[in-house]
Amino acid sequence: MTMHATSRPDTVSVLVTTYNWPEALEKVLLALAAQTMLPHEVIVADDGSGEQTRARIASIAQWYPVTLRHSWQPDQGFRAALSRNRAIAAATGEYVIMLDGDMVPHPSFIADHLAAARPGSFIQGMRVLTDETGRDDLMASDRNTLGFFDRGIRRRRHTLRLPWLATLIADASEGTSLKAIKTCNQGWWHSDLVALNGFDERYEGWGREDVDLAVRAVRAGIKRRSLRFAGLATHLYHPERHDGETSPNDRLIAEALKGDYTRSPIGLDSHLAHQENALQTPDLEIPRSRAVRAA
Repeated sequence: MTMHATSRPDTVSVLVTTYNWPEALEKVLLALAAQTMLPHEVIVADDGSGEQTRARIASIAQWYPVTLRHSWQPDQGFRAALSRNRAIAAATGEYVIMLDGDMVPHPSFIADHLAAARPGSFIQGMRVLTDETGRDDLMASDRNTLGFFDRGIRRRRHTLRLPWLATLIADASEGTSLKAIKTCNQGWWHSDLVALNGFDERYEGWGREDVDLAVRAVRAGIKRRSLRFAGLATHLYHPERHDGETSPNDRLIAEALKGDYTRSPIGLDSHLAHQENALQTPDLEIPRSRAVRAA
């Protein structure tokens, strides 16, 4: 377990995964730009999207209030582990929040994550699920969250933001549970990700790379903290492109559960050694002092 000098991180990088859904990505990026507590930077971890996504990010970067980066890799199938590792290597924040490009964050999303962060632990957040109606309503509005009584949502309890209760639950839940591990809404100390060597890049195709990371973290003494009633994010409905019950990576996760290792055998270290290559389009990096919103 990596020790940290302070109990709260000073800087935070938000990593947003995406693949060929620029409209949803834009909604997420706009929501991050409207946070009550802005991140240090936002890095889009792109698993091979086409020109429309690149152009959308380039346009948004011209006015974005913080540094916006685009970490792109060729489309060679589902390679989320590699995509996230490249973005982690490019991140400069002390803390890293992982967010999927179809998860629209509440205005207090970052503030809530940082309030819940503790040394020696990672944060597992939740999600509000939408159907087609909820998704379309949110996408068509200027809002970044849906309320308890809005139509087209599931898991309505996850729309409730109760920071005092969130703190109690996070403290009480701190432990080794591997239930409902999802990188669509997670917070990590960057140094812990480095110590774990990030994601295991042997995981290709949908699934299990997130559980593998959590398994190794718990084994290394890094506890899981559940963030409920804070750190809210709304999942934009889309048809699933996979069978949620099986994965081509089931053999690998079985190996991880039986093993005793904490560092991924093929992971983050190779990207950290070549950080200058971590970003496919570093020209999109626009420091906040230069950012001017287009008229």
